[in-house]
Amino acid sequence: MPTADPAVRVTDQMVCFALYSASRATSQAYRALLEPWGLTYPQYLVLATLWVEGPRTVRDLGEGMQLDSGTLSPLLARMEAAGLVRRERGGADARVVTVHPTDRALELRGELRHIPAAIAAAMGLGSAADVEALLASLHGVAASLHAVADTAPTGSGTTDPASAPTA
Repeated sequence: MPTADPAVRVTDQMVCFALYSASRATSQAYRALLEPWGLTYPQYLVLATLWVEGPRTVRDLGEGMQLDSGTLSPLLARMEAAGLVRRERGGADARVVTVHPTDRALELRGELRHIPAAIAAAMGLGSAADVEALLASLHGVAASLHAVADTAPTGSGTTDPASAPTA
């Protein structure tokens, strides 16, 4: 239940805002760390996916990153112009586009190897077990919220925000 203390903001007592704030702070930390290489956080995610999983179709990348093609295609076009990825049309189905890392992208893997540890340290995660526990918790939250979103009825029901739970 929210406190009646006027010095405490209502958003500071909401789980949803804490998640939003943590997400923004994470993106800002990545932005600062990646800036010397001229990379954005979404570009880093594409590179990390390609480094670990190898060439992927645009569809696979979009699903993995939870991005629609209207967002992902311009991102990949910028990465291609920067010499980081190469897009190729599929053989049997010309609609399928596969994204390949370039030699420069593969070189960046070594140059950016310190990034995950820097982020983990900034988050106060001191061990692999800490990282695994946080990931498990966040994946559980995401799965539960996706289930709610998939089954939520549509309609115009209203709830008094003052009486709603603080999540």
